[in-house]
Amino acid sequence: MAEVSPDVTENNGAGVVKENKLTIIACSGDLDRIWPTLILSTTAAASGMESSVFFTFWGLFALVKPGTRITGENWMQKMLSVMNPGSPAKAKLSKLNFAGAGPFMMRKLAEDYKTPDPSALLEMAQEMGVRLIPCQMTMDLLGLHREDLIEGLEEPIGAATALLEMNKASVSLFI
Repeated sequence: MAEVSPDVTENNGAGVVKENKLTIIACSGDLDRIWPTLILSTTAAASGMESSVFFTFWGLFALVKPGTRITGENWMQKMLSVMNPGSPAKAKLSKLNFAGAGPFMMRKLAEDYKTPDPSALLEMAQEMGVRLIPCQMTMDLLGLHREDLIEGLEEPIGAATALLEMNKASVSLFI
């Protein structure tokens, strides 16, 4: 049996070599989805795995700079940006939002239990080398530009390139 380096594993002997890598497709910017996305990606990086997150559709709003409120080029894009405020600091819960009471309680519990909030985790992810990758098609669809997004992101890619990322990864998640 051939030895496999610690950086790669072989997939069921089918000849497909998987890298010691986590790839997450982040399709939601909801607080209860962006939080585990960032916890898992930073944990993978801390464990020595290459880690990348592909942000698409509503998940892309987690990468919008804090304070950037209205984005887009036409009224529909602008309305979507108003309904989906950017940055993890403004994220709502997918369930039990209760006009902001739900996210307040979650953030308070996280603070009490010394769990970093998503904004801190996003910063930590960048410092740890997690590849944060925006979806080009979603940027075009929603009228988002590079200057609307936080600094330090990878170049935007499309779905085909994201699938190649997932194909190489030993762990792929859709959150």
